[in-house]
Amino acid sequence: MPKVLFLTTSHNYDDDRIFYHQAKALRDIGYEVKICSLYSEYQGVIYGVDIEAYSVLEESIETKINVFRKVCNAFSPDCIICSEPLAVIAAKKIVREREISCIYDITEWYPAMSMLEVYRFPVKIFQAVKFFLIQLYAGFLSTHFIFGEKTKQFPLGYLFWFKKKIILPYYPDEIYVKESIKKLESGKITLCYTGMISKDKGIGNFFKAADYVRQEFPQLEVKILIIGSARQKSDEIYFSELLKKYSFEAVEIKKPTSFENFTEAFSNADICFDLREINFENNHSLPIKLFYFMGAGKPVIYSDLKGIREHLGKLSFGNLVHPQNAEQIANIIISYVKHPEVYDRNALQARKDFKEKFNWGIIRNSFLDFVKRSLEK
Repeated sequence: MPKVLFLTTSHNYDDDRIFYHQAKALRDIGYEVKICSLYSEYQGVIYGVDIEAYSVLEESIETKINVFRKVCNAFSPDCIICSEPLAVIAAKKIVREREISCIYDITEWYPAMSMLEVYRFPVKIFQAVKFFLIQLYAGFLSTHFIFGEKTKQFPLGYLFWFKKKIILPYYPDEIYVKESIKKLESGKITLCYTGMISKDKGIGNFFKAADYVRQEFPQLEVKILIIGSARQKSDEIYFSELLKKYSFEAVEIKKPTSFENFTEAFSNADICFDLREINFENNHSLPIKLFYFMGAGKPVIYSDLKGIREHLGKLSFGNLVHPQNAEQIANIIISYVKHPEVYDRNALQARKDFKEKFNWGIIRNSFLDFVKRSLEK
């Protein structure tokens, strides 16, 4: 049976895309599948997928490459699927010597803005160029590409246009999505924010809009549901200041939940939000959570991102807005309250779109066929 090895530096071994969708799909058709992650420590077998993960993310580049190479040599794969440039570079020797395929699955911008935050000008420019050249080198070494969205095809999809590629969006499997379509309660609304808590990801915009609703519609009971956490101390301080500034009476804060329980965690929400700032990186991204909100049957209010418009066009179950326009966002929320039939229609449409167009079952065979073809000599 064919052997497929996933290599990732910054994703956990049980990452939703790598483990729960791609690896399990390959396992289901009889492939021998292994995941090697450098994010956290674990060795064992989960759902028939072999896991060899080490907590060496903060170690030297040489150490990380050596871990990958040892796993590659021991497992002797027929295909390697890499999530980051370092993984591609580490696999270079075995790919060349054994003439196997190396698929680069690109879901993040490289370099990401977060990678450059620690540098000051003009060092930041030098580092950005260095990281960009590393990305080009990884693209050169790869034999195939998977792009998580159309906008992520730049630059590798254009520079290496002759290499085989597919677009594989972040559609979730139906088994991981709990339907929770709601009817609005009279005089009440629950607004939900999920994910990383930071200014860039829009937590400030979310609170500002919710506060505007409270001012414009004081008789409405506004409940805030937040599922997530801050990664940096500065984000924790910023979040604490927001909580103190707006002082909502009903605020529920949940820690990040497991992937399998994610949609259940926000089942009580009426409207789900993602009001991230519109910069180059965010604007050219397709937020993964959008499809989980859709599958659960939740109307959404999202930043007007190019990545969403190019993939979905006009949202049929919510609205795209300027994230800092609290008045516009508040008017949409209040309109839902005053016209619950519109809310009901959006909720049902969200679930319908997910079932018919945007679930893993729609694209699963495309992924499997692409991997099968990559194995052909």
